[in-house]
Amino acid sequence: MSKSKHLGVTPPISLDFSDKHEEALADDLLATLKSEGLFESEDERKTREVVLGKIDKLVKEVVYQVSLKHKLPESLARECGGKIFTFGSYRLGVHGAGADIDTLCVVPSHVRREDFFECMTEMLKARSEVTELAPVPDAYVPVIKLQFSGVDIDMTVGVLQQPTIPEDLELSDNNILRSIDEHSVRSVNGSRVTDEILRLVPNIPTFRLALRCIKLWAKRRAIYSNSVGFFGGVAWAMAVARICQMYPN
Repeated sequence: MSKSKHLGVTPPISLDFSDKHEEALADDLLATLKSEGLFESEDERKTREVVLGKIDKLVKEVVYQVSLKHKLPESLARECGGKIFTFGSYRLGVHGAGADIDTLCVVPSHVRREDFFECMTEMLKARSEVTELAPVPDAYVPVIKLQFSGVDIDMTVGVLQQPTIPEDLELSDNNILRSIDEHSVRSVNGSRVTDEILRLVPNIPTFRLALRCIKLWAKRRAIYSNSVGFFGGVAWAMAVARICQMYPN
């Protein structure tokens, strides 16, 4: 990393690289984390990808059906789009076996949140691979909780003020936050914050290894939960990201 350019609000504390002993300790740490079952298997990874692909198709179908309900021509209804984004531990790349996937469903302006919850819930009920379906529309961040082919999913929705949702939509553009309701802001910011953390760390593999370790350490000591006053997943990720900025190499 150049001494004239750094990530974060202050320059790094040290630009030193790890020596061979420290690299050996990092390898031992990785082996320990694997022995603790903190990494998913290849079969689990493929299952998650298939599930996310099916959910993406479901979101597009919901937008299509709601668009027809609002009297849009079928040709225009098909072009309204819809897209999913992941966030949380799955997007950060630090999820373990059996962890849930936080999924944001982005829909165009004419698809109201109530429409989405009603239509999506009915479609999910009709799928044999979906179990434990529990819509919570009145939560601080409205969510649909479910299991899809054995994978736990927390599904939120963001309604953007635009008529269509293109496949190349990026949430990093601050303009997408204009005029959207408070619930959508909370939902969309989950994905935006996760992506921003990854953008601001100097070495993503090192960040992920450190965060996996810190999360295990915190959970073993029962200090991992924002609901009881401790750091939650995002707070721990931000703290680890800051340390990575201060020791980038």
